[in-house]
Amino acid sequence: MRLLGIDYGARRVGLALSDPAGIIAVPHSVLDNDRYLLTKVLKLCDAEEVEQVVLGESLSFAGRPNPIMAKITKFKEGLEGRGLKVWLEPEYLTTSEANRETGEDNFSDARSAALILRSYLEKHHA
Repeated sequence: MRLLGIDYGARRVGLALSDPAGIIAVPHSVLDNDRYLLTKVLKLCDAEEVEQVVLGESLSFAGRPNPIMAKITKFKEGLEGRGLKVWLEPEYLTTSEANRETGEDNFSDARSAALILRSYLEKHHA
């Protein structure tokens, strides 16, 4: 089963895909967070036969939702409204870790999405 990982940001959204078996997470792309975002993500899900989405959950170290969580929740509801199953996965320090691996660049959001997806896969396929 193929999954899509999403690192939702105010300006950019990183995407990662699992392999068809749902074991390996690979960075895919970075999209602008604009009014076409949901449509673009749904097209990708259709083209790649994605069955489930893992969306980064933005929480503070105290476990409280960060301000962007309201937008993440709305985006999650949009995906679910189109029939996709969406899981939330904590995204603590994924951007920092992605930047540490290869430096900050235009693809770091996709690497962050891969880290979010990998975290989910490790918990649910161990």
